[in-house]
Amino acid sequence: MLRKTLNNLPLSRPYLVVTVVALLIFYPTWIRLAQAWLEFEQVLAHGLATAIIYLGLLIIHPPAAIERHTLSKPYHLAGAVLLVATTLAWALLELVRIDTLAYLLLPIGLITTAWALLGLPRTLTFVPYALLLSLSLPIWADLVPALVEIASVVVGNWVGWFGMTALIEGNSITLPYGRLIIADGCSGIRYFAISVLLAMMTSILNDYRWRGWLTTLMVAALLGLIANWVRITILVVVAYETNMQSEMLADHETMGWVVFGAFIIPALYFSPVRRRITKESPLNGRLYTKGIVAVAVAVALGPLALLLIQNTANQQPEWTITPPEFRQTQTGKLPLPITLPDTLNEQVWQSGTMWISFAQSQKANPDEKLVPYLPKQFDTSVWHVEAQLEPGLSVYRNILSRDRVLMAQWYRVGSKKSWSYRNAKLLQIPATLAGETRFAVVTVQTLCGPRDCTTLLPKMHTVMASIQAKHN
Repeated sequence: MLRKTLNNLPLSRPYLVVTVVALLIFYPTWIRLAQAWLEFEQVLAHGLATAIIYLGLLIIHPPAAIERHTLSKPYHLAGAVLLVATTLAWALLELVRIDTLAYLLLPIGLITTAWALLGLPRTLTFVPYALLLSLSLPIWADLVPALVEIASVVVGNWVGWFGMTALIEGNSITLPYGRLIIADGCSGIRYFAISVLLAMMTSILNDYRWRGWLTTLMVAALLGLIANWVRITILVVVAYETNMQSEMLADHETMGWVVFGAFIIPALYFSPVRRRITKESPLNGRLYTKGIVAVAVAVALGPLALLLIQNTANQQPEWTITPPEFRQTQTGKLPLPITLPDTLNEQVWQSGTMWISFAQSQKANPDEKLVPYLPKQFDTSVWHVEAQLEPGLSVYRNILSRDRVLMAQWYRVGSKKSWSYRNAKLLQIPATLAGETRFAVVTVQTLCGPRDCTTLLPKMHTVMASIQAKHN
């Protein structure tokens, strides 16, 4: 193994240099990513291991050598331009602290750095390695809601095929002797992520071309999802047959990994193995001069520029609303309880069966986010979205009491308004550049009870218009 590693070092060296250079250019985001790896949260428990695997593959099984005639068209100038453009986009996102998009630019920055320094042909052989490293990004949490929804539909159909008496509402499965919730932990995100990681490792070690690479990836992802669906179905069957008395319902972690292993181990065992035909090219270690210049420009426009930029925005007075015929009351009294971070200062008003929640914050220093992170605001195991009537206006139903709540919610980012949190995050860019520092979440709720909520729409629209008029 040591001899093989030493023999591969001439092939590994340029890609290790590219990795170090990319770490230097985008170092603030890489530091935050490393901190996220060390927290070992459920959706990113594999992050540090993925980074170690990436480095190990570069050393033990580096990208294959390129033929001399292929290297004659490196298109390194295009790579240099893309590197500078990527750095500018990343610097803007880092300035306003849109972390998710900044993380997504890390593998793109790694690829464009390779393109600028090594040329396009060698970069194409390096792309699978960069994509493998991208699995360590903290973007998996955004997939959890979709995976929970898919698992709920699939398991619900499978339960119906077994002929069991069950009421399925969203991610809730009600059995004669209790209720099971397909929560975020049952999304199968860990099985999905590890399956994709193993597929990428197999593809790299076998030097698959793009068709084989994509096929292996799709098969592995599907196996990870099916393993999770089978695991949940087993739990439902056990709960049904034991009247919710089995100990497996409280501790099913080991059972889940056993089911996953039953799917993934045979797939790994029967996967083909290819030996690499060694090729040597004396130009494979060369770095292009224009690429080095592009790296210097990127460092100047990226991390150095961020260090020099100072936030000159002034603190602004807090927003105030005085809704007519409403009286201020204690927080936590909403018909549909919502959870907001402590960084938001929340005030609540009530008038009959109508409630208004106004929670705001203000960015005080450059390290803070204008739009703070908002976790899931209500308990999805109890409240189910029954219908969306308009953008930002939906009917929620309590699974236990059957009560309905009509809720409108929007976000204020400086002088701009957004009906979705995702768009509010993007509005940070123009708001930060304009020197705005205020953010607010506005929620209006009215209790419908078991009746139709559409009859309360005119009153809801009147209250919403009165609040929005004060901030226009």
